Amino acid sequence: MTIKLIRGSLSAVWNKCKQLCVIFSSRLRHCLLILALMKETDQEPVAQVSAQTLAVVDLGSNSFRLEIGVAHGKQIRVLETLRDMLRLASGLDKKKQITKRARQNALICLSRFGERLQNFQPKQVRAVATNTFRVATNALDFLPEAEMALGFPIEIISGHEEARLIFLGTSYCLPRSSAQRLIIDIGGGSTEFAIGRGHDSQQLESLKLGCVNVSEKFFKGGDLNANNFRHAETYARAEIESIAGDFDRRFWQEAYASSGSAQALAEILKFNNFAKDGITSDGLAALQRHLISKKHTRNLKLVALKQERVPVLAGGLVIMRAALEELNIPIIHPVGGALRLGALYDLLGRRHDQDSRAVTVEQWMERHRLDQSHAQRVAELATRLYQQLIPNADPADIQLLRWAALLHNIGVSISHIGFHKHSAYMLENGDMPGFSSFEQKHLGALTLNCRGDLSKARKLLPDLNIRAQILALRIALIFYRGHRQIDLPKIGFAFTKKSIRFMIKQDWLADHPLTEFLLDKEAKEWKKEGFSWRYASDNRDIAP
Repeated sequence: MTIKLIRGSLSAVWNKCKQLCVIFSSRLRHCLLILALMKETDQEPVAQVSAQTLAVVDLGSNSFRLEIGVAHGKQIRVLETLRDMLRLASGLDKKKQITKRARQNALICLSRFGERLQNFQPKQVRAVATNTFRVATNALDFLPEAEMALGFPIEIISGHEEARLIFLGTSYCLPRSSAQRLIIDIGGGSTEFAIGRGHDSQQLESLKLGCVNVSEKFFKGGDLNANNFRHAETYARAEIESIAGDFDRRFWQEAYASSGSAQALAEILKFNNFAKDGITSDGLAALQRHLISKKHTRNLKLVALKQERVPVLAGGLVIMRAALEELNIPIIHPVGGALRLGALYDLLGRRHDQDSRAVTVEQWMERHRLDQSHAQRVAELATRLYQQLIPNADPADIQLLRWAALLHNIGVSISHIGFHKHSAYMLENGDMPGFSSFEQKHLGALTLNCRGDLSKARKLLPDLNIRAQILALRIALIFYRGHRQIDLPKIGFAFTKKSIRFMIKQDWLADHPLTEFLLDKEAKEWKKEGFSWRYASDNRDIAP
């Protein structure tokens, strides 16, 4: 009976953790990782790898990959690549849920990757999940298990973020040029399109066309007949036609294709004499006629065609041919790099004060014509108060709070009434290069709760870190409500699980009755949520 009770309690705790993870992932997911790593405490400590060594895990719809590189200045040399062809996109059931078998296969692969990464620090690793995780209805339920198997947090990135990282990665594999370049990447569950110059992308798009899902939809069972190809081509061309106005030949001078699908197609065309070099519409048409003549995938025997590529060859061919036709591409050349290398360089950039997220925040502030002086004042005070509440705060959490403070009122561009609600929606759903979906939800949660009643933050407040961020941002906005520079009094903060101690000189409050009124109103909001609030006159009085 005791064992059953223990199992039942553990099960209940695990289910609760997963629910909280869905509500707000960042902090809770790190806690889950700590619990997982506690299982290894009886082992000998592992020697740390060089701080210049970086790793990226790419949870793609066709394959999972681990790429490890070492940074030399601002350049990266790839040291090792591990790959497992899982075809996760074909592991979705009719309800778009990742099946039990697909989950098990994914966990086995991630456990192997986790073993290879066990001596890496969190700042040395970035794990990104792409289209299948974006569309799977049970992705958030599966994510905590996947993270514990890997040993690191996993970001579900948007299609635009995927396209940005693909462009960044391929740009480091191409010779320097001032030409506008088009990059196309056919993945297992989506195809990304990017136009840019140098290392900077300018136009990004992601379509839910992938070699796995198109093959599953139109060539299920391996049948290769003209009718299947005709329906598949119509479907793919209709999807790509929707973006052709922004990606046709008027906007670029050179075209490249990254991904395994492009590399496989280029090699098959060349070594089977369907095309001399690169990928062309004529070469793809010839290959398509050959496939139709073989009638079924089991009959395919082409030079350079790997067995693992056979089930998805037709889907990749159809998408590539549709892209060439709709975007008026005469020839496209395969190129290396892609998502994994882009993520490595993005990780390296964060070490060299070239964080793409900071650039995004600056662009958003300019685009929405924010009062930057006011935003900077709010951000400075909010982060200072937060560090009082959490003295050993993670720099990443400080930075995220700062960005939330800088962007807290972008919703004013929609309406002054309830601007924080508009801000939260924009931050959660907008195109923010460099930010993961979880980071965007974090920003949205902070801005949504930067003012007004706290009932909407009720499920977040038990987390000490999030509670401190919300409190610090709300207090900063009270003092700078007038959008002007003021002589701030000395402010002190401390809190425990259920109490808040706020230090401020009473004579300053007496001279600022509106601020006193707003602080008293703030105290009432926290009391409604079960937190006591006490004013203190000096630092000695705020000790918990």
